[in-house]
Amino acid sequence: MLKVLVVEDDFRVAEVHVAFTEQLDGFTVVGTARTVAEGRRLIAETRPDLLLLDRYLPDASGLTLLHDVPVDTIMLTAAGDAETVRAAYALGALNYLVKPFTAEQLADRLRGYARYRATLAAAGPLSQADIDRAVRLLHEGDRTAAPKGHSPVTARLVADALQAATEPRSAAAVAAELGIARATAQRYLASLAESGRATMTLRYGTTGRPEHLYVWLPG
Repeated sequence: MLKVLVVEDDFRVAEVHVAFTEQLDGFTVVGTARTVAEGRRLIAETRPDLLLLDRYLPDASGLTLLHDVPVDTIMLTAAGDAETVRAAYALGALNYLVKPFTAEQLADRLRGYARYRATLAAAGPLSQADIDRAVRLLHEGDRTAAPKGHSPVTARLVADALQAATEPRSAAAVAAELGIARATAQRYLASLAESGRATMTLRYGTTGRPEHLYVWLPG
């Protein structure tokens, strides 16, 4: 059972975070804190596995707690400015969720965290492949839901084709390989690039529009 401490100054919001978290198997909330000072005290008392941490607390920034205490942390905050996001990740936050969010959005990140922890808990020294897999699992649920008409089966086929390629692939090449329409291949390849699982470059010919080329990103 993974122990979670909620650090949130608004008790009504904290209650929502607690309810969202305790809906999931494998998680239990061991306390709630409304200040950085109370957070430090409860961390020492309860030894949580994970903090759900707000940026705005009455006695200090939540980033202070993130800096001072070596506990896995997911930021749950209304702060969407780039400076705070960069600072949170630089100080060790594992994930960042901007309020307001849904129960499912938090659940996806908590499930990812549980899979990450389970992978790192494997006996023996971790290989680079183990570490890469743990990081992938941590952020597996971060992506937004697939758009209407988006087939998970086709998405998997396109991803597999790109991952197996030994050179950059165009939508036309992937479409020919899989027997799907070029526009369909282009849509799924663009989705892979948007999600950070592939990169896109342009190849310019002598005439006409440039061709998009895609490369799978390992890790």
